[in-house]
Amino acid sequence: MSLDWIYSAISWILLTWHSAWDAIGVPVGAVLGTNWAWILAIIFLVVTVRVILFPVFVKQIKSQRAMQALQPKVKELQEKHKGDRETLQKEMMELYRKEKANPLMGCLPMFLQIPVFLGLFHVLRRLDPEKKNKELYGWSVEQFDSASNAKIFTAPIAGKFGSTVDELARLQANGTTVKVIAGVLVLIMMLTTYLTSRQMILKTGWAEDPQQRMVQRLMLYGIPASLLISGAIFPIGVIIYWVTNNLFTLGQQQWVLRKFPPPVTTPTKAGGAIRGPVQPAKNSGLFGRKPAPQAPAKPTAPKVAGPKPGARPVNPKKNRPAKRQG
Repeated sequence: MSLDWIYSAISWILLTWHSAWDAIGVPVGAVLGTNWAWILAIIFLVVTVRVILFPVFVKQIKSQRAMQALQPKVKELQEKHKGDRETLQKEMMELYRKEKANPLMGCLPMFLQIPVFLGLFHVLRRLDPEKKNKELYGWSVEQFDSASNAKIFTAPIAGKFGSTVDELARLQANGTTVKVIAGVLVLIMMLTTYLTSRQMILKTGWAEDPQQRMVQRLMLYGIPASLLISGAIFPIGVIIYWVTNNLFTLGQQQWVLRKFPPPVTTPTKAGGAIRGPVQPAKNSGLFGRKPAPQAPAKPTAPKVAGPKPGARPVNPKKNRPAKRQG
């Protein structure tokens, strides 16, 4: 199956935004070693995609709310089928089907962005000044040459941490500069990817369902760790797209979680003790900071019970031992 339509669509959005910034008056030449018209074109490619996917993001939030509401029932099934994993999985799938909840819905927006990411990766990888077919995917020769020479702090957006000597020579780039800029951006990409997952988990809590909890762990630790290796082959322009997308996600999630906070479910009894639902970490910040320890409360003096109504008064002197005479 040909993906040319994706490459053409990504190219069209990039070129449209670049033309818009050029018309507004953003300098074509480099300022502070950066061609801002092309950087802004990549940033607003993110904005365009996220606006298109906003309805999907709303469905993702609704699905997560539905999964939270089912946590007490999931807990009951786990207690009922403890030790029988196969039956437990069947019962939970039946529960999800009956309640129209999808545990994988939380990953849908990310999966829908994969074609955009692959399209941008392919388009930026083609930005080689020695390419013969420069007009592919709707580019003009002038636009292609402009993008292939575009830089961010003197590092070409088509360069990558793992660029070969020949690739750097064709891009007229300094290898050390490319590695420093790409390396810093990869670390920012890993950090923001981790924070987007952590932000959601801090607000909604860890899932009781083992399958959903495994997905949460993969999102929180697995994907950021994999970027340390895969980031070496990403063009710098793709890393800029990823970082911008993460920052957009952080802001969007914060707005949604404040406007539509997670629901509070009814506590359930398990093993004779009353256990409430998994609650978000309210006192922890985005970086997991713990609240300042509070001073221990001062012990209060025990209350002395007064005499009962109608009781005879007690003379404390009567029970004292007599003093010895000197």
